[in-house]
Amino acid sequence: MKPFNFRCVRYLALTAGLFLMTSLLTTTAYSETYIGGQFGMALPSIGGGLKKIETTSQFLAGTTHSDLELASSAMVGGKIGHYFSGARWFGLEAEFFATSPHIDQQVHTFANPAVSCPASSCSGTLQGAHFRVATLAPLNFMFRYPNARLQPYIGFGPGLFFARISGESTGTPGSTASTSNNGVLGFNGKVGAEYYFTKHVTAFLEGKYNYARFNFKENSDLYPFPYGFKTTYSMFLMSFGLAIHF
Repeated sequence: MKPFNFRCVRYLALTAGLFLMTSLLTTTAYSETYIGGQFGMALPSIGGGLKKIETTSQFLAGTTHSDLELASSAMVGGKIGHYFSGARWFGLEAEFFATSPHIDQQVHTFANPAVSCPASSCSGTLQGAHFRVATLAPLNFMFRYPNARLQPYIGFGPGLFFARISGESTGTPGSTASTSNNGVLGFNGKVGAEYYFTKHVTAFLEGKYNYARFNFKENSDLYPFPYGFKTTYSMFLMSFGLAIHF
């Protein structure tokens, strides 16, 4: 299977460098720069999974599909951010995380004016496929309550989402893949709380919501998705982690 190789790693390194430069220029006795790791779960049963599927291949134009159920999956990532001395309740944060909420085996229904079915729509068993998503959120606007050990916060901003679907090739060994074009712009939002064990060490727990619209190109060798299609990615994630504050 081909490695999961996305350009967002380069973007993440550039974003981290910019945050470090910003923190060095603005650090005072009350400002905070932090870096942390995060782990958790993607929960498509709450977020919705893959919705509003539209076929883009010409020979299947006009086809409507049922939503695709995704499996729960582990997620892993990191974050870097800075709260400002002039307004300790406000900060900026960049984060990166990846998850693999694979497409479950399921009964899938679709309807096309050119296809005759016994009922109003056709259905069949979808064997499932590998599905991976990497998210780079380069600019989260963060708002917190700064005057206690336990500090609730909310954050939101744009996200750059990279998606890949892969499955067994028909009649050939290995796998092929369809990748959404170079990442798509979407939304990343979060709400959580952070606890200060010391001035420099914290633990946090947060829920995230991700929204994006993917456009997968046609790939005649890819089973079970040989046709091009657009779909809405709607995902809820829970994450926890540790951070070091400077």
